[in-house]
Amino acid sequence: MKTNINRESIQAMSLSYKGTIRQAMQAIDQGSLGTALLVEPDTQVFVGLVTDGDIRRAILKGYGLESPISDVPRPNSKTARLGMSSEEVASLFSDPVRVIPLLDEHHRVADLAIFDNRMRLPVAEPSLGEKELSYVTECVLTGWVSSAGKFVTRFEEMMADFCGTRYAIATSSGTTALHLALLSLGIGCGDEVIVPSLTFIATANAVSYTGARPVFVDSETETWNLDPDLIEQSITPQTKAIIPVHLYGHPCNLDPILEIANRYNLSVIEDAAEAQGALYKGKIVGGIGDLGTFSFYGNKIITTGEGGIVVTNRSDLAEKVRILRDHGMSSQKRYWHPVLGYNYRMTNIQAALGVAQMERVDGIIAAKKRIAQAYTTGLQNVAGIQLPPEADWANSVFWLYSILIDDQAFEMDRDRLMEVLKSKNIETRPLFPPLHLQPIYNQGEVLPIAEKLSKQGLSLPSAISMSNSDIQRTIEAIIGK
Repeated sequence: MKTNINRESIQAMSLSYKGTIRQAMQAIDQGSLGTALLVEPDTQVFVGLVTDGDIRRAILKGYGLESPISDVPRPNSKTARLGMSSEEVASLFSDPVRVIPLLDEHHRVADLAIFDNRMRLPVAEPSLGEKELSYVTECVLTGWVSSAGKFVTRFEEMMADFCGTRYAIATSSGTTALHLALLSLGIGCGDEVIVPSLTFIATANAVSYTGARPVFVDSETETWNLDPDLIEQSITPQTKAIIPVHLYGHPCNLDPILEIANRYNLSVIEDAAEAQGALYKGKIVGGIGDLGTFSFYGNKIITTGEGGIVVTNRSDLAEKVRILRDHGMSSQKRYWHPVLGYNYRMTNIQAALGVAQMERVDGIIAAKKRIAQAYTTGLQNVAGIQLPPEADWANSVFWLYSILIDDQAFEMDRDRLMEVLKSKNIETRPLFPPLHLQPIYNQGEVLPIAEKLSKQGLSLPSAISMSNSDIQRTIEAIIGK
């Protein structure tokens, strides 16, 4: 249980019970606890609580953003008195009750008791606000909830503009975006595609979906990405493409990869799922190769819940991706299917989230960099910790702030540190297991850099909602171990 919430935070969470749903949402967003405090406008006497869940349920019932908050159905609030013992206050918590106002003798909120699980620091979580709710509500109220609708087109236009490409084709996930990109290049049975071993398994699986074989290449120590110096030795007559992955928000060293691809007549698909907004020598990643793909899963830089996109400057590839995404249907004749296609479309509801997220993408990326800088400042002199890379030619977006642990210098290995942080309600994640060691792909290969990075690496809480005190709490937990 946490108490001693400062007065400024309580004021930010408070609004008149005569206010609107819009004002309550703003108060909830300010407080970061999923709860707003309703008070008498003149006396500040506590009236009740309203949660983000109460508001969601009300909007689904037809309430609007300007509806009075007092009309929103909500359960009776539990309160406690200042001076009550922690045991007495703790006894008031239950599954639906996570915030308990502590009232002074005038029945005004003097402090809040917060259930511990609410103070858990997650590795990642989506940041959704008023615009997201407004646009999704518009989809529901107008009935445009499937893959047709203005938000899909608008989202594609915004992503193409962001990446500096002529075309963007929205898809149902980052994995389907990769699959379509490969299919648009004609990659299939008997072909080979070079991928880094240190990445999420979707990169290799998309290759396997086509019938081609993923060929795994080790990482480089400078950026943790695909090592360009090892690519040529993996090229065979069957090699058709290279998929460099911009891992954990840091760009690959693309120039030597593009040079090799040009020399061997190979295509390059950038997997930028984790790196929206990252720069390679001043250029936005995703729009540099033949095609680029992004993921908008809930933990990515921006989110559509599930979703992805393919970007390219080539009209021939864009047209193939669009046809394959929509059941292989001809763009000239409805319900006419000249090729085998897929239902990989993004819904208008997903795209509505994406448009709202893109309207504040610069702020989201700035928050990621703020978090990274705070971690770097606090951890840069800690023995046994290697900070995430950022090459001179790169501008990382630090999707997840990830570090390496030297167990001898740090006097604790990575897994033990994760257990210690978990006991303090701080979530971490190990770096991805190398794909060449995964059961479905393991052929006995040894790729030492990828294996070392995976064994030593972990990602720290990186949600953009994190306050400076949240970051400091994580730093102190690591140092204090």
